[in-house]
Amino acid sequence: MALLAAGGAAFAEVVSPSPVSSPSFNGSVYAVAHRGSTVYVGGNFTRVITGSRSVERTRLAAFDSRTGALLDWKPGADANVRALAVDRDTVYAAGDFDHVDGEPRDSIAGLGASDGVLTPLRHTILGQVNALAAGHGKVYIGGRITAVDEAPRGNLAAFDAATGALDPWAPTTDDTVNALAAGEDRVYLGGRFHRTNETRSTLRLSAVDPVTGTLDPKFLPKPVSQVFALVEAEDGVYAALGGQGGRAVSYTREGATRWTRVFDGDAQAITVLGGTVYVGGHFDRACTTTNNGVKGACTDGSVIRGKLAAVDPQGNLLDWAPQANGVAGTRSLAANPEFGSISAVGDFTTVGGLPRKRYAEFDAISEKAERAPVLPEYVASYNFDTTVADGMFDDGSGLGHLLRMVTRNGGIPELVPHGNGYALRFPPKCTGVKCPRVVLQGGNTPDLNPGTRPIRYGAGVLLSPTQTDSGENILQKGYSTGGGQYKLQVDGDSGRPSCGFGDDVVYLAHSRVSIADGNWHSLECRRLGPTLSILVDGVLQGAVAVPLTLGVDTVEPLTVGAKGAGTNNDQFHGTLDDVWVYIG
Repeated sequence: MALLAAGGAAFAEVVSPSPVSSPSFNGSVYAVAHRGSTVYVGGNFTRVITGSRSVERTRLAAFDSRTGALLDWKPGADANVRALAVDRDTVYAAGDFDHVDGEPRDSIAGLGASDGVLTPLRHTILGQVNALAAGHGKVYIGGRITAVDEAPRGNLAAFDAATGALDPWAPTTDDTVNALAAGEDRVYLGGRFHRTNETRSTLRLSAVDPVTGTLDPKFLPKPVSQVFALVEAEDGVYAALGGQGGRAVSYTREGATRWTRVFDGDAQAITVLGGTVYVGGHFDRACTTTNNGVKGACTDGSVIRGKLAAVDPQGNLLDWAPQANGVAGTRSLAANPEFGSISAVGDFTTVGGLPRKRYAEFDAISEKAERAPVLPEYVASYNFDTTVADGMFDDGSGLGHLLRMVTRNGGIPELVPHGNGYALRFPPKCTGVKCPRVVLQGGNTPDLNPGTRPIRYGAGVLLSPTQTDSGENILQKGYSTGGGQYKLQVDGDSGRPSCGFGDDVVYLAHSRVSIADGNWHSLECRRLGPTLSILVDGVLQGAVAVPLTLGVDTVEPLTVGAKGAGTNNDQFHGTLDDVWVYIG
């Protein structure tokens, strides 16, 4: 796939910008690593959602990248897993934990790559471990570390991969190490330090011998801010930097800067595949030059790059732009050269318009058709984790369709914890004209109207048997006359949802099952050609035929939780999260 680069006529082979089907996680994912077709992840999650199932996995999990199937690899850590590394038949995990599978393991553990069984690697570490790397028969760790097994260490240490014993390798830095990358003849160190082995000219990025720990005096880069991530290459190293606006930088083996790409937020992750450099972070835009100003804002122009971007070997920004959401965004990236894929993890909940909670995988273009369907255009997404000052809810699509809260009779929605963020609870059941009313009202712009094109829309819904009513709107745009409508609602006391689509005549696809059981359910409406269908937790539960020529093109706004704020507004009484609309 040849893409014209921004700022120059450069071309590169890149992975698909559309993420394939993959598991989701109910908490932050900090680390990812590959071994063949197996993907290992670590973080602060306790459950993995795969298909319609929610399966317990305590901060560590593995699945098959070819199928997305969760594997029976389930060691459990009692606190955050911050870094992973794979060496042959062993997966190494590091983080804040004290125990793994109930066994004492202070901050680092070795695990069987196939069975998850703990290796004898066991040490007492004073401090926090942030980074891992494996190579040269050793396992390297970095962080803010003062001692290992009471032996002094200056933020760095290593262990023998065969025996698990503490290794004599002990270079030092004067501040935190965030990243490690083991090369053929060097271990690169990145972080917020000013000195390595007491040498002044080693600000934030340095290289040491993988066996002796001796500083390599030939590598003299000058990063302008702290280094969050590194990836080694034959001809040097790539670094992801924070600071006032983030940076991705390519350095030669001597530390000279080949190129720099600037973003409006920290670059926190970096990897390389086939010569293309992939960058992740909590940025929203990539600057068209290397200039930025107050709070990292681009001063000479920018292009949208939500939490993910790609750069060609010459430093040109590529058109690859999957568009992830969230604040923290992408925390780590890993390439799988064997399968030509890229994995991204972090705190995002949608990528490329699809629900992808905290993990996304991008396959090679030639393999995409085997894993994922052609994806529609994402036009609106709301997870209620962020609001703006005037009470509006952000649109994760990047198209700016904010939801504005309209209330009557004192109706106020409540933000309640859900997963690693928040959901929105609407007013309880009430009778009479003075009942509290709440509706979230979005835009009425043309890109929210499907016409006769395919459309998919849905939400996460929590509804108890006591919250059902004669009719409750979850999502709606338009009315049955004057341009038509599409909607998702819950019908009557039975608590069965339905999807509606039509103009003059509204066609309804009714679910065979109720969702009013006090549990979270995923609802999805699909209008594809002559069929309107409803899915509950990914399972088809009802369908109805619709005319091929039927379209919706309305000037009415998108509404969530009701059709309006007045009396008989079909007020929803439960809790909503992850409301979304795709068109195309």
